[in-house]
Amino acid sequence: MAKDRKPTSLQDLDKRLNAARKHRDDTFGEGSDKGRKASGQSGIGFAFKIGADIVAALIVGVGIGLLLDNWLDTKPWFLVLFFVLGAAAGLLNVFRTIRGFDMAAGYSKPGGKTTDPDKGHNEG
Repeated sequence: MAKDRKPTSLQDLDKRLNAARKHRDDTFGEGSDKGRKASGQSGIGFAFKIGADIVAALIVGVGIGLLLDNWLDTKPWFLVLFFVLGAAAGLLNVFRTIRGFDMAAGYSKPGGKTTDPDKGHNEG
């Protein structure tokens, strides 16, 4: 049975690939796959970026909290406050990275198209 089928020609394969790419661009916006591929980011690199985002935000938050506590002699209130704010900022950065919002200027996907089928195009 498998021998009865003719091999797919390269032109047919090219047509199907172009149709799939056009469908992807229509659905997700043109260049939707360029974010991670263009930067050469692998899975392990992506994981390190997420970890670095959280750690950096916590270091900045704790640093600001310690400086304010030492300056205003209010130990440990600003440390606790800015630790929580740093954790929130780190998680927000992770959320934006995972959703792909860090790939374009602002917080929307390039092309103004949404991936949510329940929402119309160009909704904020």
